[in-house]
Amino acid sequence: MTNKNAKLTPERIMQMAWGYAPTVIIKTAIEHGVFDALDESPKTASELARKARASERGMTAILNALVGLQFLSRKGSRYALTPESAAFLVSTKMPYYGEFFRHMTEQLIPKWLQLGKVVRTGKPAMAVNSEPDGVKFFAQFVESLFPLSFAAASALGEHLKIPQANGPVNVLDIAAGSGVWGIALAKQSQHVRMSAVDWPDVLKVTERVAHRHGVGNRLTKMPGDLLQVNYGNGHHIATLGHILHSEGAERSQRLLKKVFKSLSPGGTIAIMEFVVSGDRTGPPVGLLFAVNMLVNTKAGDAFSFKEISSWLREAGFKNPRLLEVPAVSPLILATKP
Repeated sequence: MTNKNAKLTPERIMQMAWGYAPTVIIKTAIEHGVFDALDESPKTASELARKARASERGMTAILNALVGLQFLSRKGSRYALTPESAAFLVSTKMPYYGEFFRHMTEQLIPKWLQLGKVVRTGKPAMAVNSEPDGVKFFAQFVESLFPLSFAAASALGEHLKIPQANGPVNVLDIAAGSGVWGIALAKQSQHVRMSAVDWPDVLKVTERVAHRHGVGNRLTKMPGDLLQVNYGNGHHIATLGHILHSEGAERSQRLLKKVFKSLSPGGTIAIMEFVVSGDRTGPPVGLLFAVNMLVNTKAGDAFSFKEISSWLREAGFKNPRLLEVPAVSPLILATKP
């Protein structure tokens, strides 16, 4: 229950007003090598400024802000990493989330600043799910998303008992991007073969990442538009990692029907999405992402489990269900009879 006697303040509104600041500060710290330098040892603002060839005044300001945000600690004049920043913001460690802040500040925020016009016209600032704009957009940042999905993809493999596989496992990775879904499964078993579908320039990234993880020799590239590429058949697993939201409802339904035909009987489809509640009241990350789709796509949106489940059943799948994984939303699984 809310306390009716509690004094109403504008604190939360002011927090929202400064919501952009932590993202830009973290990106700037990454750009100046702050987290990598402090991973070596605690340092003063002066030492960090010299190392980064930056002003001491500027460095001191962002360091103190990072202390306030609890991404750094300070003892005397020396700054140090916190467990959180040491785990996720040092570029030499996996998973590394630093590149995601470049994506936010350099690619997303400039387009979000056009939100007023987007709402007025109903047209995106740039339609990233179509060529040619989308090719350049995704090729530039998909690799930075790898660590965001690797743990979830690995959990999917464990759930499907991929490490115990004793025969061929054909994985169809749709809108592969960095290839994280197929790569995570391939790292669990030598029996996994990956077929990656995406635009040609994006598949160059997929191939590079797959080779870096030692599974590139088991990758087959399928370049082209998702609804035009011939997927073939006989696939045991199909993964759609964060793709339905940019495709929109109509294309997503067509895509699920196409995937159904490509799977072997008993095959599993695994969908990762920013799932929202049926009444569109939460969770906040899903609702914010729906606005992101307004800004960046012609028909994209965030969908509920009920909506996606109904599309899966219409496509012929059985038993749509949720699998809890280390991610912002559960995976949605369904089976081809």
